[in-house]
Amino acid sequence: MKKISEKVFRNYIVNGFIFLMFVCLFSLSFFGQTSQVFSSNTYSPYYKGNTNSNNVSLMFNVYMGTEYIDGILEILEKTNSKATFFVGGSWAVKNSEMLEKIYSKGHEIGNHGYWHKDHKQLSIEKNMSEMSLTHKVVKELIDYDMTLFAPPSGSFGNNTLKVAQEMGYKTIMWTKDTIDWRDKDENLIYNRAVKNPCGGDLILMHPTQCTLNALNDIVSFYTQSGYKLTTVSENIA
Repeated sequence: MKKISEKVFRNYIVNGFIFLMFVCLFSLSFFGQTSQVFSSNTYSPYYKGNTNSNNVSLMFNVYMGTEYIDGILEILEKTNSKATFFVGGSWAVKNSEMLEKIYSKGHEIGNHGYWHKDHKQLSIEKNMSEMSLTHKVVKELIDYDMTLFAPPSGSFGNNTLKVAQEMGYKTIMWTKDTIDWRDKDENLIYNRAVKNPCGGDLILMHPTQCTLNALNDIVSFYTQSGYKLTTVSENIA
């Protein structure tokens, strides 16, 4: 009887230990996942700025189209309008003089990754590489520390947001997309840019011929409607 009791007691202890280990592992897993979700939920991209303001931002994502930027800068300068140019690191290296010109005109420079990768598919390490290398290039070329990141093609995942947050970047999306890289139609680009205007709008564009053709009318529409064309940082402040 004593032997049976000792055996039952040992089994009880072993089973109890296994149960406690299971509870501990489950708790770590559960709270770890909860912490991860909570962390990512505390950092969200910006899809618009201050809707109670009269601020609107034109955002130019730049990997190509350098030949159209001079014309874009001239139109913006005529109306004392400011914009944000999200530049690719590989573009900046090849077009340092144009990067300097954009910056010297008082426009904001943002990070658009180095090689135009799909950031949603990238690991934390590769997200970091794309962002940090572009940051370093722009810092070396114009001595400017960027604070905004626009994911190429608007593609981002939790890894992207974690890296951006770690680097002190705000991740920027858009309110209106002109899709000017695909639809080479200046009337279509204009209509998409000015449809249902609202304070806080973030308008996505690229330096293309048709965008340049439509830009003067877009700028005129907003300035004559009482809006201020300003940088993204001022818009989301």
